[in-house]
Amino acid sequence: MDEERGTGAVAVELPGRGSDFLQLAAGELPVGGKAEWLAGRLREAIADGRLAVGSRLPPTRVLAAELRVSRGVITEAYRRLAEDGHVEGRRRGGTVVVAAPFRPAGTWSGHRSRERSEAPSGGARVPLRRPLPGTSAAPGTPPPGTWSPDTPGTRSRRTPGTPPSGGPPATPFCHAPGADVFDALRNAAAAVDFTPGKPDLTTFPRTAWLRAERAVLAELSAEHLGYGDPRGAPALRRAVAGWLARMRGVRADPDEVLIVAGTAQALTLLHPVLRADGIDTVAVEDPGSLGARQHLHNGGLTTPPVPVDADGVRVDVLRATGARAVLLTPAHQFPTGVVTSGERRRELLAWARDGGLILEDDYDAEHRYDRPPVPALRALLADRVCYMGSVSKLLAPALRIGWLLAPPRHRAALIDAKRFNDLGNAVLPQLVLARLMDSGGLERHLRLLRRRHRSRRDAMIAALAEHLPGGTVHGAAAGLHLTVTYAADVPDTEVAAAALERGVKCQPLSWHRQLPGPPGLVLGYAATAPGAIAEGVAVLGRTLRELS
Repeated sequence: MDEERGTGAVAVELPGRGSDFLQLAAGELPVGGKAEWLAGRLREAIADGRLAVGSRLPPTRVLAAELRVSRGVITEAYRRLAEDGHVEGRRRGGTVVVAAPFRPAGTWSGHRSRERSEAPSGGARVPLRRPLPGTSAAPGTPPPGTWSPDTPGTRSRRTPGTPPSGGPPATPFCHAPGADVFDALRNAAAAVDFTPGKPDLTTFPRTAWLRAERAVLAELSAEHLGYGDPRGAPALRRAVAGWLARMRGVRADPDEVLIVAGTAQALTLLHPVLRADGIDTVAVEDPGSLGARQHLHNGGLTTPPVPVDADGVRVDVLRATGARAVLLTPAHQFPTGVVTSGERRRELLAWARDGGLILEDDYDAEHRYDRPPVPALRALLADRVCYMGSVSKLLAPALRIGWLLAPPRHRAALIDAKRFNDLGNAVLPQLVLARLMDSGGLERHLRLLRRRHRSRRDAMIAALAEHLPGGTVHGAAAGLHLTVTYAADVPDTEVAAAALERGVKCQPLSWHRQLPGPPGLVLGYAATAPGAIAEGVAVLGRTLRELS
């Protein structure tokens, strides 16, 4: 595993090594016969329904760049499919699937349940000077049952949040984080905002959105202005099913898709459904999202912590908790950035087949830079995985549009929960998003974001190398944030509080822990320009040195 990419001042930028489209990895390409191999993969996807009639194939130059092959390879593969009658070139409309190959009833393509033998770590730690203790719990970590929701992650020598100057405390860090802590931090003034998970809202595709909205309104019948289907607009459910098949390897019928107001609402809808199934405990990753944990607590569910190591969540500890459900972020674990390895995925699926339920938050799955794509767990065991995703990080949180794919036994109850919660999401934004997905506009926007985010990530790594040379960066291969742990014996809440007084906003790693662990900071970079990133990290470095 590429756990450490070496020491030095700046991490070396690596290519993405694959395409989200059909989860194609550059490493799978044969030495010879590349066009034949790609044409075979595309035929397979058309045959088994992942590429439905009407689906657009990526532009040849885009797919060639992602797979690191000549454009001629892609053009030849598309030509072969066109000769077979499977696809058709439509000039500005791109290359579109027009027919599926005949497959006798009862035959099976074998692709759906195919699991890669290994998933790359993707959660590589980038040492800036020397490696430090990892973010996972050590062998001596207290066993499940000894934790409490308020267990601190670091020791404190004075009241957390009190700056060394003795001035007024920075409010969000004065006490253990409560339900309103993220509201308080969001409202705190700061010149540089490193809030993790915050997308660059200036990149919202206003022109494409307006164009799609005008097209939707021009075609909209009066009936669409009434109450919609509580499951979501049929057009968006079809578009989401196609998006997930192409980008995440998840095959689902549109009727399996429930449109929700983001992952937060998905968790809220699950509360009564899980309790009705006799589940009152949902194990969570440690470190893991404080916000997600708060949502589960609000529904009366307990959240025993399960440590995360370089391969993902520890399944042996998960079994020891006795929990029947677990909430995971396997594509890009928050906050460590670890990608669940192939072996650990097999252990998780074995646990689920024994009666467990996986709540899969596909967090940051689209935002990857230095690793090939990995399939969602839902693609491997649909009947034991409840899958959640949204466009909050891809477009904007204000849209409040996400999706929930549940196992059959929970589907009807979740639809009822959605119906009685809000009668369904607003229909007009759903139809506009469906138009963006179907037209290829959302994929074009994702490619723009990747270029932008990669440069900002590199700027943050370079700044951390210069100003926090004793730290270790985690999760650099993907996502919208970095986590940095440091050796200094200073509580991370103190560092975050003092930095906020100096105009830099970030989150302490201990907020996202229930078990003890090294101090650290969680730093979002997507919404901050490279120059401001360098200035903000310089402030963090000075703050840590003064507190040490």
